[in-house]
Amino acid sequence: MTILQIASLLIVLAGVFGAVNYFLLRLPAAIGILVVALFASFGVMGVDALWPALGVADRVRGIVTTIDFSDTLLEGMLGLLLFAGALHVKLSDLRAQWRLVFLMATLGVALSTALVGLGFWWLTGMPLIVALVFGALVSPTDPVAVLGVLREANLRKSLETKIAGESLFNDGVGYVVFLVLVGLAFPAGGHGGGGLGDAALLFVQEALGGAVLGLALGWLVFRVMRHIDDYALEVLLTLGLAFGGYELAVALHVSAPIMAVCAGLLIGDVGARHGMSAQTRDHVDAFWKLVDEILNAVLFLLIGVEVFAVAFDAGYLATGAGTIALALAGRLAAVALPVLLLHPFRTFSPGVIPIMTWGGLKGGISVALALSLPDSEWKPLILTATYVIVVFSIVVQGLTVGRLANRLGRAPDLV
Repeated sequence: MTILQIASLLIVLAGVFGAVNYFLLRLPAAIGILVVALFASFGVMGVDALWPALGVADRVRGIVTTIDFSDTLLEGMLGLLLFAGALHVKLSDLRAQWRLVFLMATLGVALSTALVGLGFWWLTGMPLIVALVFGALVSPTDPVAVLGVLREANLRKSLETKIAGESLFNDGVGYVVFLVLVGLAFPAGGHGGGGLGDAALLFVQEALGGAVLGLALGWLVFRVMRHIDDYALEVLLTLGLAFGGYELAVALHVSAPIMAVCAGLLIGDVGARHGMSAQTRDHVDAFWKLVDEILNAVLFLLIGVEVFAVAFDAGYLATGAGTIALALAGRLAAVALPVLLLHPFRTFSPGVIPIMTWGGLKGGISVALALSLPDSEWKPLILTATYVIVVFSIVVQGLTVGRLANRLGRAPDLV
C-alpha cells in the first residue's frame, strides 16, 4: 500500500471507530477509539480462529505490518503532538511547579527505570542491562495519553500543570535514557554504543542540545511573527517550526522531543502574548487543538491494531500482567520521592501522590520504543509486556483517574 492509501485507511477507520464510540460506548474520544479498535482486532482474530481458511487475520496483519508504527510515531507524529501539547501549557503555571517537574522528570525517571528494570530482571532472568532498557521505555509517562485524558478529567489547575509538565519533559528525558541503555545493551544495534563516558556524552548532547535548539528556533519564529499580522501565515510558521525543527533535531542528533516541547512552550506563552494578535491567537489555538485531536485519534487507533504485532504466548501474557504492578510501583517511587524531598519546603494538596501515580499514563511512545529495539530473543517478551502495560494504563487508569482525583482531591488547591 502507498503512504496515501495507508493514511486514508487510518483516517477512515479513526472516523468510523470514533462514531461507534460516540453512539455506543460514550467513552472519552481517544480511549473509546482504542477500545473499539481492540474489539475489532480481537473480532478479526476470532473469525480467523473459526474459519482459518479465510485467512482474514493474516491479511489484516499484513496491512498492519506495512505501517512502521515506530517510525510513524517517533519520526512523524510525535513532533506535532508534543508541540501541540506544550503550546497550551503556560510558562507561568509551569514556573510555579518547576522543582517538582524537574525532579520527577530526572530523578523520578532514573529511579523508576532502575526499579522496574531490576524487577523485570528478577521476573524473567534476562540480562540486567536488557531489563533496564525495558525499565527505561515504560518509565516515562506519555504526554499524548496524559494530555488527552486530562482534558476529560477536570483536575485542579496546579495538579494538571504538574502532571502535564512532567509528562512533557520526562518523555524527552526517558527517550534519551532509553537511547543510552540501548547503546550499552545492543552495541551493534545502530543506537550507539561505547562505555559509560560515551553514554554520558550522548545524554548531555541529546537533552541539552534539544532544549537549546528548541528555544533558539522558537525565539527566531517568535521574532518573525512579531512583524506579521496574518493569521494564516502565522499558523503556517508554527507548523513549519514543529515539522522542520523536529527533523532538524533528528539530523543534528539532539533530542527531537525536548526540542518540540521547548519550542512549543516558548511560542505558546511568550509568542502568544507578545507576537500574536487576538485573532491570530484564536486561530493558532484552534488549529493546533484540531491537529492534536485528529492525531490522537489516529495514534490510539494504531495502538489498538498493533495487537497483531504482539506474541500471544501464555507465558509472555502472564509476565505482562505481572509487570503492570512493577510499572505502578516504579511510578509510585518516581512520584513519592520528589514529593517527600520537597515536602519540608512547601505544602502539597491532598492526594497528590496517589493521583499523580495513577494519572501517569503510558502510551504509544512506549510501544514505539519497544518496536524500535534490535531483533533479539528478548524483544517479543518486551513488546508483549509493554503492550499489556500500555493498554491497562490507557483503559483502566485513564477511565478512573478523574474519579480518583474527585475523591481524594476535594480540599482547597494549595500548590
